[in-house]
Amino acid sequence: MAYSPANPQQGSSDPGPASTGRIRPIEPADVPTVHRLICELAEYEREPDAVVATADDLAAALFGGADTPHGHPSLFGLVAEVDRQVVGMALWFLNYSTWRGTHGIYLEDLYVSPEFRGRGLGKEMLAELAAECVRRGYRRLEWWVLDWNESAIDFYRSVQAEAMAEWTVFRLADEALAALAAEDRRHNGDGGVSGA
Repeated sequence: MAYSPANPQQGSSDPGPASTGRIRPIEPADVPTVHRLICELAEYEREPDAVVATADDLAAALFGGADTPHGHPSLFGLVAEVDRQVVGMALWFLNYSTWRGTHGIYLEDLYVSPEFRGRGLGKEMLAELAAECVRRGYRRLEWWVLDWNESAIDFYRSVQAEAMAEWTVFRLADEALAALAAEDRRHNGDGGVSGA
């Protein structure tokens, strides 16, 4: 997840002048554009070939489908729109804190197309998600940022977000994920996780 700064060369975290756009919930017609923005974000994050999700995958996650739990959406989104053109996105899902006893929002992606940066659209989307947390009684809004993205780090600090330096992210993917899953099947059959 990354915030793409107004001017990556200068590393400015200044949100610039007030936005002339609007923030709204994502709609089905936005999916192809949002998918394109995801690909732009991957390019910005130096992982241009990492996106394997299709627009159809995104639509199913956002609006429900056979591959989502109980057919309900598992991903939610906002878009930033300028002159009726989608130019930015914030994609998120729910997490849960067992210590706090409440859900929270995990922000997967926050991105604004380069030509529309510096208008405060990223900050407006982040503020809308903070407001959604407050409305729902959630206690946290969390996300990851790449350690080399100093502009994003400065921006997040400017809104009083706290870096969780004592935590290390772990991930199981691809072959390692399949190998560990095979361990479970050897011991417990293939019954799946109850309740999911």
